[in-house]
Amino acid sequence: MIVSTKKILFEAQRRKYAVGAFNFSNLEFLQAIVLAAEKNKAAAILSTSEGALKYGGGENLYCLFQNIAKKAKVPLALHLDHGKNIELIKQCIAIGYNSVMFDGSHLSFEENIKLTKQAVHLAQKQGISVEAELGTIGGKEDLVSGQGIIYTDPSLAKEFVERTGCDFLAVAIGTSHGAYKFKGKPHLNLKLLSEIRGMVKVPLVLHGASGVPQKIVLQANRYGARFSAMQGVPDEQLRKAVALGICKVNEDTDLRLAFNLGVREYLAKNRQEFDPRPMLNHAKEKIVETVNQRMDVLRGKGE
Repeated sequence: MIVSTKKILFEAQRRKYAVGAFNFSNLEFLQAIVLAAEKNKAAAILSTSEGALKYGGGENLYCLFQNIAKKAKVPLALHLDHGKNIELIKQCIAIGYNSVMFDGSHLSFEENIKLTKQAVHLAQKQGISVEAELGTIGGKEDLVSGQGIIYTDPSLAKEFVERTGCDFLAVAIGTSHGAYKFKGKPHLNLKLLSEIRGMVKVPLVLHGASGVPQKIVLQANRYGARFSAMQGVPDEQLRKAVALGICKVNEDTDLRLAFNLGVREYLAKNRQEFDPRPMLNHAKEKIVETVNQRMDVLRGKGE
């Protein structure tokens, strides 16, 4: 079933768990995410990045989502991830997204407020909710490149939410995009998160929190990958962040790694196969397993 992102996240906030916002850009990723959500009886947010829109086309991905989500037995919403400009926000509102993210984290505080308010005005007229971001995270993924970590200031976060009217706020507490998040020991500033939670009442969002499971990395390397020095956010730290008020966690890297492993493993074991469907189905199974694991960490399972 298709529901509003706002309804999904306010329920998560009330019950003190987090919902995964899983990125997709093709049919197999979308199918896998929804299969896992139904298996777990858990809500999920299906996200498309700017890169995904360029790859698959916004209206095409919207139609895929609609056809699959309307038949699903769990709450699902379609979300724009990291919209960097107002024109992209307008496009996704016109298409019919349930929520959009305006990412003005690279702008000055006042400019971020100005453009976020504009996005909120455009979206809320259509009953669409808006995620904003204050502070920056590191790393690089898709078309999003971090500028290094600038931690979110709790008092500025309070002012930002009050002045913009945004529905959800993405915060920076030490995470990074991609699979190469940390040079040293992984560490989230949970004390800072607690302070932000005390100042801000809207649902909080965490980007760059992929787990980068070493089991998947090692298995992919066994079948020909050359991954090294990959490191994610430990599950225990993510669980603590959820307990302290994170309601939405973006998920992309772990799904990509699972897909990579699935394709490599299938081709290594079926060297004469030329039909793409069985290899894609095998990769889809790996994504389902990974989404299951992430939903468990986020405590988003049903009763």
